[in-house]
Amino acid sequence: MSIGTFSYPIPINEPVHSYAPGSAEREALKRTLTQLKSEQIDVPMYIGGDEVRTGKLVALNPPHEKKFLLGHYHAGNESHVRQAIDCALEAKEAWANMNWEDRAGIFLKAAELISTKYRYHMNGTTMLGQSKNVYQAEIDSACELIDFLRFNVHFLSEIYKQQPISAAGMHNRTEWRPLEGFVLAITPFNFTAIGGNLPTSAALCGNVVVWKPAHTQVYSAQMFLRILKEAGLPDGVINLIYVDGPTLGKVCFSHRDFAGVHFTGSTGVFNQMWKTIGENVSNYKSYPRIVGETGGKDFVIAHSSADPQVVATALLRGAFEYQGQKCSAASRAYLPSNIAEEVKQLLIAGVSSFKMGSVEDFGNFINAVIDEKSFDKIAKYIDNAKASPDATVLVGGTYDKSQGYFIHPTVIEAKDPKYVTMCEEIFGPVLTIHVYDADKFGETLHLVDETSPYALTGAVIARDRFAVELATERLRNAAGNFYINDKPTGAVVGQQPFGGARASGTNDKAGSMINLYRWLSARTIKETFVPATDYRYPFLRGESEGI
Repeated sequence: MSIGTFSYPIPINEPVHSYAPGSAEREALKRTLTQLKSEQIDVPMYIGGDEVRTGKLVALNPPHEKKFLLGHYHAGNESHVRQAIDCALEAKEAWANMNWEDRAGIFLKAAELISTKYRYHMNGTTMLGQSKNVYQAEIDSACELIDFLRFNVHFLSEIYKQQPISAAGMHNRTEWRPLEGFVLAITPFNFTAIGGNLPTSAALCGNVVVWKPAHTQVYSAQMFLRILKEAGLPDGVINLIYVDGPTLGKVCFSHRDFAGVHFTGSTGVFNQMWKTIGENVSNYKSYPRIVGETGGKDFVIAHSSADPQVVATALLRGAFEYQGQKCSAASRAYLPSNIAEEVKQLLIAGVSSFKMGSVEDFGNFINAVIDEKSFDKIAKYIDNAKASPDATVLVGGTYDKSQGYFIHPTVIEAKDPKYVTMCEEIFGPVLTIHVYDADKFGETLHLVDETSPYALTGAVIARDRFAVELATERLRNAAGNFYINDKPTGAVVGQQPFGGARASGTNDKAGSMINLYRWLSARTIKETFVPATDYRYPFLRGESEGI
């Protein structure tokens, strides 16, 4: 029983380590990478209190060194999904009834463990398993994941404080209950922090979770689950399984106790999930919460007053960090004719200076794309652009998968603003630019808004404040995260709550209170101290009875 109101003040964002030459953190991370590569790991599923090994082994290979074996994970089947649900539901009552401060303590301890004892293991498994350079891993699998854990505790404490007013003679209060049933978390390969946040945000609120990571993120996911267990997470609260999507959906979306899904992935998969849930809605105990962050075709529009160097830098970073495999990556850019040539030359020079290769060489800015399927898809877009009269490859355009899945960052200039690479999500190191008449900024804003069905992130770059104001107004619905004079990536927990609308998802803003509300169900309780003993109200009395 809770016997106090406990304070969880707003945290400070986790400092980003530099990993500069000669620094202690650089040497420690290099040692960890060597250690991780020296041992082949055997990764079980974590269901209830059991480490489940099926013998159906799937290899874990770095995308940048595809012949190297990090280990194997044990793939599951339909029976393991059912087992995970059963274990979650068995753990539910005790977890939901645990004092809030004790639940909070587990996730705050996990944050401290990542910040100190396991920082280099989280970064190392992310670097090797997902081909992230040291900086991209640090801001993701260390800093952002730590921030999610700490800030969510603060946000939930603020929600719990929200209580109704009470009139004389009564007391009103609101309970913020977990959902009835289990929550399904489906997480992507590109951010270890998302992989950690989607199951833990729901669990922090008292829910139990079945967690399926992308198979290309298993290496770092299992590391995080082990940290949670060390921090004191009870068995069955978060169950980590490795199954294919159709098998997962077949079991979970037909289960009476399915209470919600926390998803990051493709728009197509999310649409199919929503359809299936809708078809099964009469079977559920309650209406499931459907929370999803999906695709993006993120834009940068430069005004004629923009500094070409600022534009080029925003594009070089925004389009090509982590090989363009961010939901928020700059994928289409609109350059005014008066500065277009200078920006293009800066882009060509910048891309030509990129070093590409293994994550173990800290001088490499570019690493591999995640797998062969992604590689082949991106390469096809590049080949089609080379052959199209409507497009010109300005720089890049080469690729090689002999050692790893390497695609050279590519800039395409599209004559047609509706050329395919200006419209379709590619999810790789490909940026398409279109040059517009510098006098037609307003018309181009309309073009930006209508070109893509997505609305995740976008940016305007301008020194003219009237242009900034106009773009901010006209593009209000074109991006859930909008940036002024910056790249459209790099949202920080507590600073820029992240999410978009339209085909980009439900805009439930990870890294804010908005998201946590989705994993809570409110119950209002009214207590009357002196109850009425006569049904008759004063207005029913006769005139002779007076008052």
